[in-house]
Amino acid sequence: MPVRLRGHHFLCMLTYKGLGYSQAFIENMSAKIAQISLGAPVELVIGKDDICAGMSKTCSHASGHDCNSKEILTMDKTARRSVEAVLNRDLGVLAPLTKPELDRLRAAFTTGTIRQACAGCSWFEVCSQIVGDQFSQTHLLDTPL
Repeated sequence: MPVRLRGHHFLCMLTYKGLGYSQAFIENMSAKIAQISLGAPVELVIGKDDICAGMSKTCSHASGHDCNSKEILTMDKTARRSVEAVLNRDLGVLAPLTKPELDRLRAAFTTGTIRQACAGCSWFEVCSQIVGDQFSQTHLLDTPL
């Protein structure tokens, strides 16, 4: 069964270090990344995904933003288009993510090529610092991809 991720959560996965909005979010995101690391395919979706499913019914975070808002849905669509362009394929369902694909995605994230969807995100600076640290200690970095 694929891990269902909205576009912006897929981008978040590239820099994820175990930080998040709540303990429930952190545990859920960490579990999904572990599944992907073990070879689970990824399906990119627009709207509620497996990360949101671990949150409240409304998928609102402590920060006050609503993952079902028009802005967030647009962010998801932008992220998906950007990632598809880097990998040069449709991401309705991914085969398990490979190390070369991860390397291409992280290179594109580093240059900003796939960060259009991140504009206005409250985590932008945190992710920029992680990029500056060459993705050190990110959960997906130390996996058997």
